[in-house]
Amino acid sequence: MLHVLANRTYRHLFLAQVIALVGTGLLTVALGLLAFELAGAKAGAVLGTALAIKMIAYVGVAPIASAFAERLPRRAMLVALDLMRAGVAILLPFVTEIWQVYALIFVLQSASAAFTPTFQATIPDILPEEKEYTRALSLSRLAYDLESVVSPMLAAALLTVISFHGLFVGTVVGFLASAALVVSVILPSPKASMPRGIYDRTTRGVRIYLATPGLRGLLAINLAVASAGALVIVNTVVYVQAGFGLDQQAMAIALAAFGAGSMAAALAMPSLLEMLSDRTAMLGGAALLAAGTLAAAALPSYGWLLLLWFALGLGYSMAQTPSGRLLRRSSHPGDRPALFAAQFALSHACWLIAYPLAGWAGAALGLPVTAGILALLAVLAIAIALPVWPAEDPDLIEHRHDDLPANHPHLAETRHGRHVHAVVIDDLHAAWPTKG
Repeated sequence: MLHVLANRTYRHLFLAQVIALVGTGLLTVALGLLAFELAGAKAGAVLGTALAIKMIAYVGVAPIASAFAERLPRRAMLVALDLMRAGVAILLPFVTEIWQVYALIFVLQSASAAFTPTFQATIPDILPEEKEYTRALSLSRLAYDLESVVSPMLAAALLTVISFHGLFVGTVVGFLASAALVVSVILPSPKASMPRGIYDRTTRGVRIYLATPGLRGLLAINLAVASAGALVIVNTVVYVQAGFGLDQQAMAIALAAFGAGSMAAALAMPSLLEMLSDRTAMLGGAALLAAGTLAAAALPSYGWLLLLWFALGLGYSMAQTPSGRLLRRSSHPGDRPALFAAQFALSHACWLIAYPLAGWAGAALGLPVTAGILALLAVLAIAIALPVWPAEDPDLIEHRHDDLPANHPHLAETRHGRHVHAVVIDDLHAAWPTKG
């Protein structure tokens, strides 16, 4: 897996990702503790609202940013967004009111909504071979998981000597270091194949996404991931500190257990995906998430919480890691930034449902009922994914083009008006071919 780091450009981008993630991880821990300081036992509701605002920024900004991304140099755009995030993060230690948390989170996450899809869409251009790209995806997932382990443990260690407000400084350092690493490499910036209007560029990724069966299934799986993930991210602080009466370090360790499970699955994914299809692996991960979320309705002790959070981490990584391969296969290079932005926006629309549900229901109905509701939502998502993403999802599809003239270059190798090739939604294939 590690030999993909021999590519200098990818190595620098990967290190930029890792450093920024550690800073973001410190922000996650500090934000939860800040919410508890400002709202006490109602911290779940405050954090749920803050994360809902984050999702609104993600859903609204990502498609618009992708429409302009193809007009801007990728490196300059990524660096500017890193600097913007650092500037906002440095203000968070001075927050004294809940509304200030909400305002700063919206600005910071709007920058992330532009940064992340652009960053993700760059990787397949740097590593065009699918096997290399699969390893990069697993390595990227591993980076997220290591952040989930390292950041909470680092936060736990730092909290023994500093106030949690000092953790925000680590976020600023992470974003600045990320910007420096991006500056150190030259990034490809593919252009769209033809000029398009702003509306077309803004909506193109979503239109491709919703017209592709595998991606419709991915959207349903995203909802199962968000349901389980929201329970962990929003309510871990409530489970640990309000429920079990433990301290801040215990909360950080619980988040680390979730990250450790996800990391274990990420290490196994390259080998697992040589034996299983993307669909099988992702649906298996979603099923584990649904079962684990239901089990969270009856947690007897902190020790059981750690074991269950580890299992949820396993399912979380299994359900998410193959998604980049699916997105890559479902688009032409020129459409890839728009499609990654669509995945970013639509997946976070699922989190926009799950985050406030986890926070507000947790505060109003209690954690056992909330876990049951989120588990039911995950089961519903799996029930939707099964029929919309058929088990038979061939790479090559025989189809015809009744809308094209017989002498069109795309029909050069047809027989009886039909031909076979790998289909992606584009200007020549506005809808997915049907059987027969």
